Formats: sequence, C-alpha cells, structure tokens
Amino acid sequence: MSILEQFLPAFLEEVVGDRFGRYSKYIIQERAIPDVRDGLKPVQRRILYSMYDAGNTPDKPYRKSAKTVGDVMGNYHPHGDSSIYEGMVRMAQPWKMGHVLVDGHGNWGSQDDDPAAAMRYTEARLSPIAMELLRDIEKRTVLFKDNFDNTTKEPVVLPSRFPNLLVNGVTGISAGFATEIPTHNLREVINACIASMDKPDISIEELMTIVKGPDFPTGGLIMGEEGIREAYETGRGRIYIRSKAAIEDLKGGRQQIVITEIPYQVVKSRLVTVMENIRIEKKVDGISEVRDESGRNGLRIVVELKKDADAKGVLAFLLKKTDLQVTYNFNMVAIVNKTPKQLGLREILQAYIAHQKEVVTYRTRYELEKAEDRAHVLEGLVKALNILDEIIAAIKASKNRQDAQNNLVQKFGFTERQAEAILTLQLYRLTNLEITSLEKELKETQKRIAYYRSILDSEKKLISVIKGELVEIRDKYGIDRRSDIQGEVEELKVNLEVMVPAEEVFVTLSHEGYIKRTSKLSFVRSGGELESAGVKEGDVIRTMLDVNTIDQLLLFTRKGQYFQLPVHQIPEFKWKDTGTAVVNVVTMPKDDSIVSVIPVKDFEEANRTLVFVTKRGQVKRTELKEYKSSRSTAIAAVKVTDGDEVLRVAVSEGNMEMLLVTKLGMSIRFQESEVNPMGRVAAGVRGIQLKPDDEVIAAEWVSGDEGEVLVLTEIGFAKRSLLLDYPVQGRGGKGIQTFEFKEGKRVRPNGERLVSAFHCKEERELMLLTSSGAQLTFSTEKAPIDDRKSTGKAVVAVDKKDVIETAFTRVTN
Repeated sequence: MSILEQFLPAFLEEVVGDRFGRYSKYIIQERAIPDVRDGLKPVQRRILYSMYDAGNTPDKPYRKSAKTVGDVMGNYHPHGDSSIYEGMVRMAQPWKMGHVLVDGHGNWGSQDDDPAAAMRYTEARLSPIAMELLRDIEKRTVLFKDNFDNTTKEPVVLPSRFPNLLVNGVTGISAGFATEIPTHNLREVINACIASMDKPDISIEELMTIVKGPDFPTGGLIMGEEGIREAYETGRGRIYIRSKAAIEDLKGGRQQIVITEIPYQVVKSRLVTVMENIRIEKKVDGISEVRDESGRNGLRIVVELKKDADAKGVLAFLLKKTDLQVTYNFNMVAIVNKTPKQLGLREILQAYIAHQKEVVTYRTRYELEKAEDRAHVLEGLVKALNILDEIIAAIKASKNRQDAQNNLVQKFGFTERQAEAILTLQLYRLTNLEITSLEKELKETQKRIAYYRSILDSEKKLISVIKGELVEIRDKYGIDRRSDIQGEVEELKVNLEVMVPAEEVFVTLSHEGYIKRTSKLSFVRSGGELESAGVKEGDVIRTMLDVNTIDQLLLFTRKGQYFQLPVHQIPEFKWKDTGTAVVNVVTMPKDDSIVSVIPVKDFEEANRTLVFVTKRGQVKRTELKEYKSSRSTAIAAVKVTDGDEVLRVAVSEGNMEMLLVTKLGMSIRFQESEVNPMGRVAAGVRGIQLKPDDEVIAAEWVSGDEGEVLVLTEIGFAKRSLLLDYPVQGRGGKGIQTFEFKEGKRVRPNGERLVSAFHCKEERELMLLTSSGAQLTFSTEKAPIDDRKSTGKAVVAVDKKDVIETAFTRVTN
C-alpha cells in the first residue's frame, strides 16, 4: 500500500466544525461559565481545593502565592500560570468579590486597575468564609474525578455551604455563551434559601421582599426595580448603578461635589481622568479642579466648582457623560447538569438547595457508617470486659496473634473487627473508670446513629439541618447591605446652560460652505464691518446669524436631509478667519450642500412650523417640534423624489401666503394654510403644476398687497411688478405669468430663464454670483416697476459668455 492510500479525504468544514465544537464544549464547561451549585469556575475551584489540600488555611501562616500556583498547575490545571494567578488575584480583591475567598498579603492590585505584584512577592491563604465552601469535603459529600494525568483526584464540585454563585457573582465569556451575575448580600440570599425551602413554589414577588436586588462591594445606588424583577424572572435584565455623591459648601460661596462610592467594575483612575478631561476641554462650565483624595479612609473623589457654578447641573452632566452612572446587564448563565442554562433567581436557589440536600445526605451517610463501625467496636469491648478473665485465658492459650483472634471469634462469637479491637486494647483501659467511659461512649454513639438515621429517613429533618447550618453561616459572616436600591430610574436632564456659557455670537455660512462662530468682541475689534469678514477668494458670506451659544441650528440640505447642530459645537474663529468647511462639522456627503440654516431657541414653541419647497413644486409643512433630535448624524427632513431637490426651508406660523416663481416665468400665490401639517418624512403636496422642463426657482412668503415682486434673468434683466397683480389662487394650479421673454432674431434677448425672485417692501441690495465666479451687486430700486407680463430691463452688466447662477440678499450688519 502506498503512503497516499493511507490517507482519507476530509472536508475542511467538517474538520473545523468538529474541532471548534470540542473547543467550545471545553471552554463552556471547563473555563468560563460557573457551576450553578458552588458558583465557581474550574480554575477557582482548583485553586481553593489545592490550598485546602496543602493546609493553606486561615489558622496557618500565609504562604507564597507562587507555591499555590505551582501546586494548581502541576496537579489540576495544566495551563499557563498567569491564568491561575489572575483567578487567584480576583478572589482576593474586596472591590470585586462580595466576600473574598483568598486572604491576600501584599500588593493585590487596586481599584485604579493597578496590577497585583508578581506571584513570587505576594502571599495568601484561604479566607475563613472560603472554608465554608470546602467544609465536609473529606466526608464523601461530593464526587471526585481523576486529574489530567490520572495521578490524583480533584472534586467535581465543592460542598459550598453558602450560595456562592449569588453572593460573589461572576463574569465570563465563552463560545456562544456569556455570563454576568452580580454580587448579592449574604444575609438576604440565605434568607431567600430558607424561604424557598419553606415554600418551594414561592413567587418572585415574595423573593424580592427578601432579596431586594444586587449588593455590590463598591456600594452605589441601584436604580430600576423593573429591571431587577425581569432579571430574577428570566435571567436577563438591566439596571443602572449610580455613584454616591454629595454637594458640600466651601468658603466664599463656592461648592464641591464629593464622590464616595462609584459603580461596580468602574476603574477609578480612568473615571478621574475622564472628569479631568471634561474640565480641560471645557465641555461643562464651572469645574475648577478634579482631585482623587482616596486613601486609608476609603474612596473620595472631589470635583471643586467655580463660584456661582450650578452644582446640581454639573453633577447631572457628569452622571450622564461619565461612568459615575453606568448600566449593568444581568445575564445569569450557569452550568446545570453539564449544560449552560439561563436561570432566574428561583431556579438558582432551587439548584443550590438540591445540591445541599445531596451534600448533607452524603455527609450523614458517611458519618452514620463511621458511627455504626464505632458502635460495633464498642459493643465488642464492653462484652469483652464483662468476661475479661475468660478472654485473657483464651489469649494466653493461643499460639500467636492470628490464633488468638481466631479463638476469640470461635469461642465468644466476636466479629473479626471486634476481636482485633480487643487484642489492641491497652491495659489501662481495664480500670473501672475506663469501663464506665466505654459504656457511656457506646450510648452516645447509639444516639448519634439514631439521629443520623432520622435525617436520612425524613426530608423535613434534612431541610431543618440545612437551615440550621445556613443560619450559622449567616450570623457569622453576614454584613449590612452596601448598595441602596431605588425603584424608579431617575432620568438625567442636563441643561445646556450647564455645559456651555451663554454668549451672544455671530455664526456665518459662506456660499462655498465655510462656517464659523465668532464672538462679538472679535467682530468689533476687527472693525465691526461685514466687508472685513474672512472668506476665501471668490467666496462670499451668504448667511449671518445673531445667535446664542445655547441655541440650536437646523441645517437643511438639497437632498432632503437635516442636521441639528448646537451653536457651541461650531468651531470658534476670529472675524477675519475663513472658518472651516461645514463638512468638518457635520458628516455631509460631498455631493450635497446646505440650502437653509434655521436657528431655534425652543422646539416646543406653539404654532411654529417648517415649510419646505422643492424645485419640482412640492410643498410640505411640519411642526417644528418634530425636528428635535439628540443625534448629530444626518436625519431625513423631507422625502425627495428622484430628480428633485429642496429649494428652501423657512419657519412659519401658517398664517401667510406663499408665492412660488418658476424658471420659465410662471408664478402662483396661495394660502399657506392649504398645506396641512404632516409627518417629518412626508413628501408634501403639489404647490404648482409645472411644465416638463420647468422648475421652481424662488419661494417667498407674502401677505396683503404691499410691496413688489422682483424677478431676475440669467443675463441681468430684471423688473418689479406690484404684489397686487398676483391674486390668491388655489394650491396646485398652473399659476400666472410673471415675466415675458423676448423672442425673435432682431430683438435683443432679455434671457431664457429666471434665476431668482424676491418680495420687496423696501430697498434691498442683492448679491449676484455668475458662473465664472464674478460677484455683482445691485439695488432692487434699479429694477423698473412694470406690468406683471413685462420684459424687464438690464440692471447689471453681464459678460456675453457669462450667466448669473444665483442671487440672494446681500448680508449687511
């Protein structure tokens, strides 16, 4: 047979699937997920048993951690020493465990996430409460299995005389499963066990009167009774953990926030760093200093505030933006009969009680065997002492020890076990006092036997024993609750005034999309003139807003998206600086652009609506409050069909008339109230019926008959016609003509399309931008007043090869 014929084909999917399946089974059962009975992962169980087996107990001196790690690795856990030591370190850290299982001596890390010293420097021994996990292990209470090399035995599970899974909690991640069980109060959990034994069908509501919720070693305030109930029912739920903080008064009218407890598993040093960065970056107004004053007396973080700072507002901001308040997600998964299961509180308690019944039953059987053996020996001794002379004579007549043993069995009816005990009896035991004490010991042993049998024969007596031993542990090791519980989740509302000092500023947006925020002081120092504003060559300021840093801006784009941009988040520049491209401030695609910027002080202001007009003549009106958002990314503002785009967005109270003007010289005037308010992402309704090659180029809000309508063509012809000549019509019609284009070979053309239209009640200066980049200005007063259908007059000189692209009111200050 050739070498190749000895190999069988294998599919990669099958091989990988098989290997990964085995690996997953191993890490679920033997690494990351705890056993429901003792609440320990295998490495933790091996550490505790190895220390116990080596006599590294609380009544002995501390022993080097390296020796324990070596024992565990050599006998039970053939993996890296670092994983063993890390498991040992966690069991010694009081800020992670409800009750530490390893009594550490030396540097075992800190709440600042400092690592423990190397194992060669630290010392450890079992803590007193860890002995309760191991108590009775030598009495055949739990199963043992062979270790990895079959040289010794290790326990499959520990007797765990208290409910360690709930008391110390656990965190673990494996393949397809993860577990997150919080720490609980020892007294409450044991009381819940007793209640569950008294009433096996106890409800979650009844259990929650005993176990209020988790109890973290770091304290803090737990919020969310509903989340706790859900977790105790299903194994999954969410709660919020808030730091314990107080506001203290200082001299000079100043205040400080003092934090004495932080949420479970939050690293203190990182928390302090984040708070200090908030102060440095001035994300909140009013913090003068952040100090970590933690020491021997416990945790203490001080946030010192400036004079007149809003202490409650700053605290609310810190709770919302830092780990002073965190969410904690229950995911109570444990191994039950070698299978990972998600468990509620009742299931965990029932599994623990069932384990304790087994432990106490096996222990009682073991002790019964020992007692029966002792009683059997004592019966033989007492019988022998009553016929002592005959027994001595029989022994004397015997040839050797074996013959003497045989003679005792045959002549007097002793068992071999009794005969051996008689032969090893010391002479001093023949005194009257010793004979009496043997009889007394026999009676006591018989009483113990009766007691053990009563336990094995009665479930009620068995449960009574378990209860009694649990109560002893509760009374010995129980501590007061450290975490307070609040039923309702308190919503954190942070006023913008806390984060940002209120300041009147200018915000400008240029035609090419450059935005900046400028203090009024910088504006005044630069001459207080619009002409001195910094813009790129060929660019011009199109929008200038006088706003406050605590206001919001709504930026609407051509493609129907919008951004909510707080004014204070716009980068600050000097008046003579160019500013920054708006795409650096909001994540807008390169093929989109801003068409309207609307400042908002209050989104809830009554009767305020946003009106959208698109180039294809669609009009939509939506309440302003619909556009309030906490997102900084693009949000849909209006549904825009293919080939269409937003022309203008304006704020209105719904009591005006709208005037739409099209590229081909048509116009329509209708009541704004004809457009009913609709949802944020609606497409709107038809404002004007357009010809196939026509589009809307302007939308103006008018009322009454005062003023004129100015229209402008791409080659600089313009005219004004009285608003009176534009009657109010029904929405959605073809409209009426507002400009007449000249046609013919011998006629001087006045343009082929309108580029803009304006409602003028008084003189306005318009800025015109041409396709070549030229900037032209003219006053609306230069445009003649004429009939609605008139041809207009040239008001600006535009080069023959150039055309006007857009026109807008020139910004003035």
